[in-house]
Amino acid sequence: MDNQDNQDNQEQTYDGEGETSPTEKLRAKQEKRNSKKAQKKAAKNSGSSSSSALDSNVSAELQEKVRILFNQLAIREAIQPSSTSSNSQKVKDMSSHKFWSTQPVPKHGETVEKDGPIEENTPYEKIRKEPYPLPKEFEWVTLDLDNESELNELYILLTNNYVEDDDAMFRFDYSGEFLNWALKPPGYKKIWHVGVRVSATKRLVAFVSGIPADIRIYDSHQHLVEINFLCVHKKLRSKRLAPVLIKEITRRSHLEGIFQAVYTAGVVLPRPISKARYFHRSLNPKKLIETNFSRLPLNTPMSRLIKKFKLPSETSTPGIRPMLEKDIPAVRVLLNKYMNKFDFVAVFKTDEDVKHWILTKENVIWSYVVENPTTKKVTDFFSFYYLPSSVIGNPTHKTINAVYLFYYAIQETEEKASKSKLKILIKDALILAKLKNVDVFNCLDLLENKSFIDELKFGPGDGYLNYYMYNWRCREMGSEKVGVVML
Repeated sequence: MDNQDNQDNQEQTYDGEGETSPTEKLRAKQEKRNSKKAQKKAAKNSGSSSSSALDSNVSAELQEKVRILFNQLAIREAIQPSSTSSNSQKVKDMSSHKFWSTQPVPKHGETVEKDGPIEENTPYEKIRKEPYPLPKEFEWVTLDLDNESELNELYILLTNNYVEDDDAMFRFDYSGEFLNWALKPPGYKKIWHVGVRVSATKRLVAFVSGIPADIRIYDSHQHLVEINFLCVHKKLRSKRLAPVLIKEITRRSHLEGIFQAVYTAGVVLPRPISKARYFHRSLNPKKLIETNFSRLPLNTPMSRLIKKFKLPSETSTPGIRPMLEKDIPAVRVLLNKYMNKFDFVAVFKTDEDVKHWILTKENVIWSYVVENPTTKKVTDFFSFYYLPSSVIGNPTHKTINAVYLFYYAIQETEEKASKSKLKILIKDALILAKLKNVDVFNCLDLLENKSFIDELKFGPGDGYLNYYMYNWRCREMGSEKVGVVML
């Protein structure tokens, strides 16, 4: 039950609106070369007008050939993405997944006709009671996140070794407040905060977590474990600790009577339920370009890009306000009702669940409701969580302030009106995030996000997130049917 089979962290790449494609980069280089060649020829033959005319004709002919070539490349690139941006999405043969071939997960290409568990629940007396053995220089530990020192150890491990882009320019920066929010929901079990230390120094070098979750998959309701934050120190990945961490968190889940899990990964493992793509909406294009998060498109001045992403200074939805504790019951009813239209969703069973996951916690999650001015009833809500990224090696900027769209719900009318209403509501979310000095607003194409992504100028990123179930076989679905937003 984990994020990867042979490494410890989810794969994510960063890309923003205005990203320069490989074809554009190649075209720019070729144009620069052509320009230099033309200048040299012009200098050499400056005394001969007929020679200059000939060079001009040759240069024009060459440029036309280059233009045709690049048009062909652009067409091919549009219908067949480059291998560098999709390596993480290649499907391996099951035999190459040495670990996952031993686990109760569906195989690639397997036809699923009936949803349900792959293996029966193991009787308690047959569940292994002792932890799985580690290499002799390591030892198991259960982290106490109420202990400030241990929480800080986890922060350091994740900050330095968890999700990082391919070019090692950006790295997620999980705050202690964020980790407490993510790992200590109602009903959490300390025993599911699993760490590995070096025996000699007691240094924390690996971690995996589980939290309780209630999920509806099609018509089946499951109380299961949500697995996250699988992380192994970069220098120890040859030790193959990740599979042992997965087996250990599985064993600890079984001891609590839970035999299913949900998890996500940027890589393709056996076998995804669904695949979602990341999208990014620039709120501070100048900073994003200065940090190389985005690139300035060819022949586009910065002023034009800033104008493109400019937002109003005020929201437009009447009755919008920050969510308060008194709104919790109404938000829970609204959210669960809205989720009925999707096939793979989180179920918020209690007000305590909504209080923990949805109610605003400054610099962790922000939530807003729409209150009908006449009836004073909550009709809509949305939320986004704050997860900045450290900028590595940049002399000017140290952090990119990023938020991610979390859960939302609208009181639906007819379909066209509902989609228009949602678009306006998410535009207000962009405005509110901008007012908090956020640089980029991210989302996946889950839920009904596809209905507003283009119009609100979200740009497609290179990152994908695959959804998986452990010990549960079910039919695949499009990302628009997924209503589980994992951190």
